[in-house]
Amino acid sequence: MKKINIERCRRALLFFIFSFLFSPVGAQKFALVDMDYIFKNIPAYERANEQLNQASKKWQAEVEALQVEAQTLYKNYQNEVVFLSQEQKKARQDAIMTKEQEAAELKKKYFGPQGELFKKRTALMNPIQEEVYNAVKDIADLRGYQLILDRASDQGIIFGSPKIDISNEVLSKLGYSN
Repeated sequence: MKKINIERCRRALLFFIFSFLFSPVGAQKFALVDMDYIFKNIPAYERANEQLNQASKKWQAEVEALQVEAQTLYKNYQNEVVFLSQEQKKARQDAIMTKEQEAAELKKKYFGPQGELFKKRTALMNPIQEEVYNAVKDIADLRGYQLILDRASDQGIIFGSPKIDISNEVLSKLGYSN
C-alpha cells in the first residue's frame, strides 16, 4: 500500500510546476485541488479524526495520571524527608524515578514517532488518502493533466482560478455530493 505524505507531495508538486513552466515543451494542462476541502467533505475522514482525538485524549489522561502520581510521591517525600532513614530516602527516590520513567515510557508508547497514535492515524487515514489520491490520478489521466496542485498547501500558489479547481469533481468521483 502506498503511503501518502501530503507535505512531501506538495513540495514535489512545486518542483514539477517550475520544471513545467520553464520547459520548452508545448502547452501543459494544470489543475488545482483543495485537499482540505475534500477531506472535510468525506464523512469517513471526519470520523477518523474524531477517533484519533478521542484516543489521544484517553492516552493523554493515562500519561497525566502517572505524572500526577510521580508528583504526589515527590511532594510526600519532600514533606517526610527529615523523618526518613537513608534506606527509606533511597527507596522513595527510586519509587519517584520509576514512576516518572513509567510516565515517559507510556508517553513514548502512545505519542512517539512509531507510537500508537501514529499507527492508528496510519491505519485510519491512509486508506482514505489513497482513495482520494487514486480519484485525483484518475481525473488527471482522463483529462490529460500533467500537474495538479493542492491549493490548500499555501506554498507557491498566489492565485488559482476556480475554473481549474477539480475538488468537487474529485468528491463526485468518490461518491460524495458537494
